[in-house]
Amino acid sequence: MSSAVEPQTTPKWIGMAVKRLEDGKFITGKGSFVEDLALEGTLHVALVRSLYAHARITGIDAREALEVPGVLAVYAAADLPGLYAPGSGGRDAKVVQHPVLAQGFVRYVGQPVAAVVATSRQSAQDALQRVYVDYEALEAVCDPLEALQNAVLVHPGLGTNHALRRRTTAGDVEAAFAGAHRVVGARMVQQRVAPTAMEPRGVLAAWDKVQGSLTVWSSTQMPHEVRGSVAEALGLPENRVRAITPDVGGAFGAKINVYPEEILVAYLASRLEKPVKWVESRAESFVATVHGRAQVADLELALDAGGRILGLRGRVVADLGAYILDTTLGNAPGTILMLQGPYEIPAVDLELVSVYTHATPTGAYRGAGRPEATYYLERLVDMAAHELGLDPAELRLKNLIRGPFPYKTLTGAKYDSGAYPEALHKLLELTDYAALRAEQARARQEGRLLGIGLCTYVEITGYGWDTGAVRINPDGSAVVFTGTSPHGQGTGTGFAQIVAERLGVPLERIQIVQGDTLAIPFGMGTAGSRTLSVGGSAILNAAEKVAEKVRRIAAHLLEAAPEDVELGEGGWGVRGTDKAVSLEQVAQAAYNPRKLPPDLEPGLEGQATFNLKEANYPFGAHLALAEIDRETGQVRVLRYVALDDVGVVVNPLLVEGQQQGGVAQGLGQALYEGISYDEVGQNRSASFLEYNLPRADQMVWVEAHRGGTRSPTNPLGVKGIGEAGTIGATPTVVNAVMDALGVKHLDMPLTPEKVWRALRQGQG
Repeated sequence: MSSAVEPQTTPKWIGMAVKRLEDGKFITGKGSFVEDLALEGTLHVALVRSLYAHARITGIDAREALEVPGVLAVYAAADLPGLYAPGSGGRDAKVVQHPVLAQGFVRYVGQPVAAVVATSRQSAQDALQRVYVDYEALEAVCDPLEALQNAVLVHPGLGTNHALRRRTTAGDVEAAFAGAHRVVGARMVQQRVAPTAMEPRGVLAAWDKVQGSLTVWSSTQMPHEVRGSVAEALGLPENRVRAITPDVGGAFGAKINVYPEEILVAYLASRLEKPVKWVESRAESFVATVHGRAQVADLELALDAGGRILGLRGRVVADLGAYILDTTLGNAPGTILMLQGPYEIPAVDLELVSVYTHATPTGAYRGAGRPEATYYLERLVDMAAHELGLDPAELRLKNLIRGPFPYKTLTGAKYDSGAYPEALHKLLELTDYAALRAEQARARQEGRLLGIGLCTYVEITGYGWDTGAVRINPDGSAVVFTGTSPHGQGTGTGFAQIVAERLGVPLERIQIVQGDTLAIPFGMGTAGSRTLSVGGSAILNAAEKVAEKVRRIAAHLLEAAPEDVELGEGGWGVRGTDKAVSLEQVAQAAYNPRKLPPDLEPGLEGQATFNLKEANYPFGAHLALAEIDRETGQVRVLRYVALDDVGVVVNPLLVEGQQQGGVAQGLGQALYEGISYDEVGQNRSASFLEYNLPRADQMVWVEAHRGGTRSPTNPLGVKGIGEAGTIGATPTVVNAVMDALGVKHLDMPLTPEKVWRALRQGQG
């Protein structure tokens, strides 16, 4: 089997800017989401959610709710077996899993307390107002730094709010800081943000009384995880649970988790032996779907007089929220892992403390720890450049890692391949950096506040293993099976290009099957920018197996040696001749034993797996040009240039789409977005009236460029792209604003009011 894609197919599909094959049904309104699924006799669930961040439940009265026409039942925790959403952590973590319905206490606003089941969604919603819950309000702690003090305990049984504490040390940190020419540091807050996918969560479950089996449709990134978690919670064997992911309208990491609602709906469907459905409202989404980021970092960087970095030290406090879901504990360790970034840092001393608070649980959100690490480090580098009187580009170039690769960092990462100085040099060339600085100087003479922000980053993508299968039908069309699961990335198009290049199947004749645990026995879903490097490599391996059989059948039909047969423009033919057969002819022969060599079984399909033994590390350099309105404090990004190196590019259009979207989300966090709680734990940002997503007219077109440093970790040579934009954009934009203001640091989001106040206080 070849270890890399062989350049023999004509045309070359890998690298072509093919428009997304999936989009036809979406732009014509024919997508099928959980909300669109309708089974006869479906019952609907509405959830009574806690109004308090911390309270004892002293009573639940559902009598009036049961009188609402169409209402069949109201469930509280006492009516259920002990059901929990899955959540895990390392051996050193104190894990408290999320109960499906609150058990005696509520610990964040929005926690499910009771479930109304009715024949229509309207009846269920009407009945919510008639379920009376008596609460005894208790003191709440929503600030992670306050939670550190353990004055108010989220889970008294633990005796502490500290769920996880780790420390990473390497090199002589004490000597680095003692001998430093300059030490720069700051407290930096990564505010809570809401993932706000276009489609909120939803789940439908149906019980088959004859088979004794359950089918669950969920807007999840992890259908196989849903299958396993539901089976475990309900005490069913996994072959009695089928999980299906229909079309998913965005996820950004938040739909990796298996939530209480999925377990609850599955349980009710099995208990009532009826289809049961729950679809999240936008208001629920702001309090019930995981939030992202939510960290406070106190970090210091030591430098010599020439600008060489000598050491990095400090502490990161991560706000976990009230309970642990699948991804809750994973973000902050990822932050520590990636805090060295693309720089040579000879000494580090980094502490992580993850704490429970009376707030919505946190979890993965586009980058999951890596954006936080890059933000802290890139802000420190800009502060250092300002303190030393160096240009931020110059300081970065002094410290960027130059290899050799693979490169092992002091924080434990192993960078597979990289060209960090080259990426920054290319960015400076693309933007004519010297001219931009000259333009900035002229603007300042005119009284304009113009700022330039830079960022150089490296991130980690890909993990685990996955399955792939390719089947050529008798008519020459193909079906591709993958254990990954899409939620808007266009992965089906990329997978089709891989198969088309290897086998010569026209793209329009390739069908992608994904997101169904009955069709695909195992899969690890979509997360951590793993889809192409892991799922695509599994598909490539499967296609290689099919190609080998195609070659042997074609050789038999052409009366040639298999080693002389290759895929060319005219089909599968004999090298150096015009003798060839089409894939359709090969496929027809494959299903006719009389036309096959005696040692070949009928059929034309291949199954394979791919195990990513080591992660891959995309990297890049970003630049933003921003201007501040002195009168209003409004920040406008005038120009944004992104150079992202993600290895081999299968489809430039798909990559650019990820670049544009990722930068939009990173810019949103930098300037607009943020979840905040008041002193009693009420979410003050629980609707789009208070939570400010960037609008189209607030975005800037991203001048997207790409590198091509091949990854040795997978046969495609690819690296992940799904999170690069959010990782690079947030520090880039903040650095530009700080450069324009001339201040050391302001925490995000950099709202007009915050910037205006900084200006009025004489800081800019």
